[in-house]
Amino acid sequence: MAHNNIQELSLEAVMGERFGRYSKYIIQERALPDIRDGLKPVQRRILFAMNEDGNTFDKPFRKSAKAVGNVMGNFHPHGDSSIYEAMVRLSQNWKLRDPLIEMHGNNGSMDGDPPAAMRYTEARLAEIAGEMLKDIEKDTVEMVLNFDDTEYEPTVLPARFPNLLVNGATGISAGYATEIPTHNLGETVAATIHLLEHPQASLDDLMQFVKGPDFPTGGILQGLDGIKQAYQTGRGRSILRAKTEIEAIRGGKEQIVITEIPYEVNKSLLVKRIDELRLLKKVEGLAEVRDESDREGLRIVVELKKNANAQGILNYLFKNTDLQISYNFNMVAINNKRPEHVGLKTILEAYIKHQREVTSKRTQYDLAKAKKRQHIVAGLIKALSILDQVIKTIRASKNKGDAKANLIANFAFSEAQAEAIVSLQLYRLTNTDVTALEKEAADLAQKIARYEKILASQKELDKVIKKELTALAKKYASPRLTEIQAEIETIQVDTEVTVAQEEVMVLVSHDGYVKRSSLRSFNASGDGENGLKDEDYPVLQQTANTLDHLLIFTNKGHLIYRPVHEISEERWKDTGEHLSQTVGLGPDEIVLKAYIFNTLETEGLFVFATKNGFIKQTPLSDLKPGRTYKSRAASFMKLKQADDELILIAYGSQAELANKEVFCVTYGAYGLRYDLSEVPVNGAKAAGVKCMDLRDDYLTSVILTDEKQAVALVTNRGAFKKMKVSEVAKTTRARRGVQIMRELKRNPHRIVLARIITEDKVQLITDHQEEITISYAAHSFGDRYSNGAYILDIDSQGLPLTWQPLSEAKEE
Repeated sequence: MAHNNIQELSLEAVMGERFGRYSKYIIQERALPDIRDGLKPVQRRILFAMNEDGNTFDKPFRKSAKAVGNVMGNFHPHGDSSIYEAMVRLSQNWKLRDPLIEMHGNNGSMDGDPPAAMRYTEARLAEIAGEMLKDIEKDTVEMVLNFDDTEYEPTVLPARFPNLLVNGATGISAGYATEIPTHNLGETVAATIHLLEHPQASLDDLMQFVKGPDFPTGGILQGLDGIKQAYQTGRGRSILRAKTEIEAIRGGKEQIVITEIPYEVNKSLLVKRIDELRLLKKVEGLAEVRDESDREGLRIVVELKKNANAQGILNYLFKNTDLQISYNFNMVAINNKRPEHVGLKTILEAYIKHQREVTSKRTQYDLAKAKKRQHIVAGLIKALSILDQVIKTIRASKNKGDAKANLIANFAFSEAQAEAIVSLQLYRLTNTDVTALEKEAADLAQKIARYEKILASQKELDKVIKKELTALAKKYASPRLTEIQAEIETIQVDTEVTVAQEEVMVLVSHDGYVKRSSLRSFNASGDGENGLKDEDYPVLQQTANTLDHLLIFTNKGHLIYRPVHEISEERWKDTGEHLSQTVGLGPDEIVLKAYIFNTLETEGLFVFATKNGFIKQTPLSDLKPGRTYKSRAASFMKLKQADDELILIAYGSQAELANKEVFCVTYGAYGLRYDLSEVPVNGAKAAGVKCMDLRDDYLTSVILTDEKQAVALVTNRGAFKKMKVSEVAKTTRARRGVQIMRELKRNPHRIVLARIITEDKVQLITDHQEEITISYAAHSFGDRYSNGAYILDIDSQGLPLTWQPLSEAKEE
């Protein structure tokens, strides 16, 4: 037995070819609407089957299961659930702008509830669906055999209104998806009529009529540019938001009332999401969320706490819930058996072309019927005029066939006329009937003339279409529900909305620990109980509001930003979070300064100077945080050498810094004084300019001062000196400066600490952790050449390490 019909094919070839066939099927026959009637095959079959069954708007409702069974048995060999789902969607007035099916019983809800089973619900065609099917019996559309070749079904419906636009479409097939929004029937018909009259009309002309989509759920659609682009190309994006208002209620409180939500948003999930934001305290000021929707309409109430920022909260909800969604147009329809991205004009042109075909086919049908009747009526009139001979002839005949043959032979009647005469009932032979027949003949002649005129001229044909569309719009048009706004509103969510405002105590330590504590926790702790290690100390400790901003500066030129509300909240006795947990610090990196600002929009300036002799001024506005501030430090000054570090970080307003001077002190005991105005203002990335001519020296300190002030100096040999700033004559930037200690031949004094004198006492700490209190008043002023007085023995007490002002409280 020969197997000569076996083919060898690669799996790729078979899979490719089969999947291609399947894709073509689902694109053309399942998921995408036809551009002419805007229906997918299953929807078209439902409407057609219900119409065939006489299940129309003027008859009582029938069980949905009956309609589904009919569709499945005759036209659509798929699952009953998919047919019923399509049928339910056609009846949902929150999905379709003008539903095509009326349903009794539970047909689902905006909350995403499923409809009742088809055995419980009843349905019939809506009156407007009759317009979709009107004249289908007059051979207006192509009919094809169904799946088992037992009945005919239409490939498209006559669709006497532009249903694709009016009811929109949504679907997903292979390689194509479609999302066509719903539109207003009155507007769409007006645009169609305008295009009929002006085939060259531009998109702008048509948009005088069709302002944009009109969703059954209303709402506000923003972004005319996106709508116009979609109408041009089939793709576009606009923003759809709920209709809301803020109402005042008793007790000085407010509530947000939502009366319309965006299209296809699930209401119950939306309410749940808003309530979750309240529970998780994502947004401050939400008291309660209630769904108060009833048969009067949709109503969601978001009740706010007293003094809550209603507009701010509403903006937050727009941004973080489905109260506002991005609506993406993707207008794909089957045009000439192919899927295409179609714009507004293309859709209307295809619809007009379809209407011309439907109307001319209907007119041809009516014409043929009228001519056929006219022929019969002419025969009857002729027969009545020679009635006696006709009766005689029929009586003389053997049977009906013979009678017909004799009539044709004797009086030249046609076959059809003879059939009509022999089928005539006797009472019709009364003399009154001839006048009725003559009147009918005249009517028919008039009708035939009109039909022929319509078929002979497109202008007449268009007139008919226009007249019918106008009548239809008058009957079914309804006011627009969706408001169109030209511009997309940008939503600014203020931090105040999401953060509870309160005063807190903030601490930043020299070693890099950061925390915030409630004032209650701070006040309950004893003095000095700040949770830091013994050798660590605070560089910043002050009360701040949770809406303030914290800037932390390190000696390596790194800037760390934290909104105060993002600092981890701890008890005042706890150490707090170390900066290296989030941004990472170098091994020898320390915090020099930290500042709290209530806004980063201030006009102030920072002055930065480094050990190796660079200086610059930088505006606060240049130090604004970037997006990655949580995980990495920004740079506020570029350090050219690895061993360089910052020794001055100062901040002031432009007015405060206007008359300041720069006082530089080097380790080698040189001093230089010049105006701060000589230091240029640079950005955060700059390395700055030369501060002082150092040669092989380095800077111990750079101080901002004015000439009335004095400085305190401590040397490596344990000497202390108090000196007026004016002892160093003012010159200009980048000079060598002058000596401010007397140079000794053996073991000269080198300056290790320098500070401006603003308080009465200072506490000096040595590397042996000894603390020595220096009272400035106990020392007299020295000149440039004095070496001061010894205040510690470096052999027994250690070398001077650091010093800080001594407050009265600390001393006690």
